[in-house]
Amino acid sequence: MAEPQSPYEIVERRDVMVRARDGVELATNLYFPGRDGAPAPGRFPAVVRRTPYGKDFTLRRSMFWKRLTPAGYVVVIQDVRGRYGSGGRWRPIRDDGADGADLVAWIAAQPWSNGKVGTVGTSYDGATQHAIALAGAPALAAMIPVDAMSNPGWFGMRNGGAFELRWLSWVLSLGNAIGPVLTPDGRRTGPVLDAEGRPTGRWLMPDGSVDTPEVNPDLAVQLAAAKAAVDRIGGGPEARAALEAMGEHIRAAAKALPLRPMLTELKHAPDYEAWLVAALGHGENDGFWTDMGNSVVDHLDAWQDVPAIHVTGAYDSWGASVANLSFPALTASKGSPQRLLFGPWTHGQQALSYAGIAEFGPDAAIDMPAVQLRWFDRWLKGEANGAEGDAPVRIFVMGGGDGHRTPEGRLFVGGRWIDEPAWPLARAESTPFYLNGDGRLTRTPPIPAPPSTYRFDPRDPVPTLGGNISSQRDLTLAGAQDQVCRPDLWPCTDDRPLAERRDVLVFETEPLAGPLQIIGPITVKLWISSNAPDTDFTAKLVDVWPPNADFPDGVALNVGDGIRRARFRDSLTEPSLMEPGFIYELTVELYPTALVFGAGHRIRLDISSSNFPRFDVNPNTGEPLNANTGWRVANNTVFHDRGRPSHIVLPVVAL
Repeated sequence: MAEPQSPYEIVERRDVMVRARDGVELATNLYFPGRDGAPAPGRFPAVVRRTPYGKDFTLRRSMFWKRLTPAGYVVVIQDVRGRYGSGGRWRPIRDDGADGADLVAWIAAQPWSNGKVGTVGTSYDGATQHAIALAGAPALAAMIPVDAMSNPGWFGMRNGGAFELRWLSWVLSLGNAIGPVLTPDGRRTGPVLDAEGRPTGRWLMPDGSVDTPEVNPDLAVQLAAAKAAVDRIGGGPEARAALEAMGEHIRAAAKALPLRPMLTELKHAPDYEAWLVAALGHGENDGFWTDMGNSVVDHLDAWQDVPAIHVTGAYDSWGASVANLSFPALTASKGSPQRLLFGPWTHGQQALSYAGIAEFGPDAAIDMPAVQLRWFDRWLKGEANGAEGDAPVRIFVMGGGDGHRTPEGRLFVGGRWIDEPAWPLARAESTPFYLNGDGRLTRTPPIPAPPSTYRFDPRDPVPTLGGNISSQRDLTLAGAQDQVCRPDLWPCTDDRPLAERRDVLVFETEPLAGPLQIIGPITVKLWISSNAPDTDFTAKLVDVWPPNADFPDGVALNVGDGIRRARFRDSLTEPSLMEPGFIYELTVELYPTALVFGAGHRIRLDISSSNFPRFDVNPNTGEPLNANTGWRVANNTVFHDRGRPSHIVLPVVAL
């Protein structure tokens, strides 16, 4: 009799404890293809997701297993060490290589396994995939790391020597388990507190309603996950109450840096406190970051040669690390197919057609489970579906829309998909646009002019308005945003455009005569000086939309940004303080993009010295990081003359 055809049923086995090589047991859920309530006979490929976010909560919010298991895959979801149901102590990523390799070996030895294992997961779950590949696991046969936490000393944790404060937020919310969160359009959701700041058991939902776990199963799972995160750390009732309230104090903690050990509620979670204090104080891209377990470019030879799709977005917090570092390096050094899928998305939002206030149209949203099935069918089942012949690079190029206001209130930016043989694009022309003393941004070298100087007060930093952000619980918005403050958006205190601030230098082109397309990495070269021994320089590329009937003031839409801590101007491993008044060259790497600036638009470049709370604020004192005892105002200068032609380099691609 012929074997019944798919789809299979899903047969669940929860809380299977898989032993790591050092004896620590790791909590694991398995989902088998089944028939009549039991696992189906035969051998199947497996797909693994290792997560710090609670395997049961991850199961609820990510339904990929409901597509893969019926198609004939055993799906395996495991809590990483020190989180939720797993034993051991949490050390970010450092144990995930060995633990992940042990899980893959355990799977390959099971009687239901066909000996081939794939991996999936986003963000931290993407880092656990790279950790397995770096540790070596013979049964690992295919990967799909999405927005993968990787190369943390280059981008994503440190950035040009600065610290990305979303990690302060991540740790203080115990890995996004507790505390409030902002939805992509700026609405606040989280636990409802009583007058004394204690959780009431009710939850503020994204639509503004208040819900309870008794009537919302998804909320019940989320609240159970939050409780498990606190219970996992332990301590008495006072400690647990302090940890539960900690997520409400993230803004205050960001403003109160530096972070001293034992002086906040985080003292009740010593593993988390120890890591955060060390990370805030460690700017050098040395072994602290390169040996964390997920730095691909620093350990290329060790990375297992397996087919992989690397997914990221123009507004993803790991976009530069994935597109500019990991993908090109692996493509050049490995024989297995490496693919890049670069969309217009914010972190983990591949199913959405918008990022912040920018709407790109329905084609921008993709079906990730379908992408996973096609890739795994080829490499785990051996099906001849032609996946190996797909274009190496698939890019969504934003732009081309008419700028009308959508029913949801967003700006219609539009866009389209293109296929390319490589990233960066060989046909992209590195085109400098020069800063001029009169505020112009031109393709011709600057005319002679005095330098531009501004006063940077670290106690009044430039507010972050959108960008490549994730895990910023209750701090700021992600994605494309109009560069205009509003009083309800912290840390704004007024409703002025950022361009009106005296500590922001603005350079922009004349209205474009025709569309201009850029695709790829972006850098800004500055000649600078300061009266401080250390300071920061930030750069932000902005697409200035002209006014229309729906947006009568126009829209200044952020495209990409970056930062460079001046002590790391020459090297990310060997910092050097500045001599006051001495002129230095300094390069800021912006996150990559794919965008068409429309006819009539202006290209704008904003230069300043802070972007808070996206990055920590430099106190300008030159003291050791996270150990400053005070603040000082810096007078920072940018030069733009023929001998010191500060400029931005855009990867221009002919339309």
